[in-house]
Amino acid sequence: MAGERAAYRYAKAAFSLSKDEKATEAVNGDMATIYKTVDSHKDLKNMLYSPVVKSQDKKAVLFRVFTDLHKTTVNTIDVMITNNRIYLLADVAKRFTALYDEFKGTQTAKVTTAVPLSEELKVQVLTKVKELTAKEVEVENVVDPSIIGGFILRVGDVQYDASIANKLNKLKREFSLN
Repeated sequence: MAGERAAYRYAKAAFSLSKDEKATEAVNGDMATIYKTVDSHKDLKNMLYSPVVKSQDKKAVLFRVFTDLHKTTVNTIDVMITNNRIYLLADVAKRFTALYDEFKGTQTAKVTTAVPLSEELKVQVLTKVKELTAKEVEVENVVDPSIIGGFILRVGDVQYDASIANKLNKLKREFSLN
């Protein structure tokens, strides 16, 4: 809980600074890359969380992995290292991107399906979500075979579960009550 608040505060400060420097787009690109990289590389994530690895070694690794970062991103990493909060880097990057999307008036619709969405379905989902939210929307497709069929749509805090697994669970609960 405290880590989430701290990550939000770092992201908010970095976003505010990037707005002042008119570099929100560049810093958002950095943050998106940082989030994807740290989230997808377990060793990098473990290194950031490790109390055994010295802060300066973490910094050296980060700047070797992430080259050509904007100075605001570099300063954010430096402050996080100084405050021993570098383990929050992926969370800060994710929250920064959310702040950027909110600033730009865009939103991400996360569609979970059992099989990858076709381009035609992606366009249909995009059109429907734009109607509902009146914002620019990007569609992110997550494939999860455990939902069996159907889809789960999540836009912001709203989730619509039309998966076969959900319907089967509802039936199971109904039969177990009788």
